[in-house]
Amino acid sequence: MCDGVILGVGGSVRVDRSESVAVFEQVAGEIRRAILDGEARRGERLPPAKDLAAELGVNTNTVLRALRVLRDEGLLEFRRGRGVSVSGTPEATAVLQKARELVETARRHGYRRDEVLRMIESLP
Repeated sequence: MCDGVILGVGGSVRVDRSESVAVFEQVAGEIRRAILDGEARRGERLPPAKDLAAELGVNTNTVLRALRVLRDEGLLEFRRGRGVSVSGTPEATAVLQKARELVETARRHGYRRDEVLRMIESLP
């Protein structure tokens, strides 16, 4: 278990309600930073959302929203009965983000996903 990643490091995740950045984005950013800094490694589990929320003094739904953002980025994996674990690296997330941008750009220009895949497969 990876309780030290977020909870045990003297409250390494900090939430500043006076910032213009939404609280869920602050939580996601801090967890992202922990992964980037190696405090949370691939395969390690995060503490339950309710524990994170209690430690941070925020609503559990706020933490869940942050975790979903990180899941959508490819950094976290949700497993029923096993909780949330680190599944990716920031580097993989950067590539995934660029792939999403490519797909969005292609769609705006009228290309279908299968056409984009063929383009990629034809690259050297």
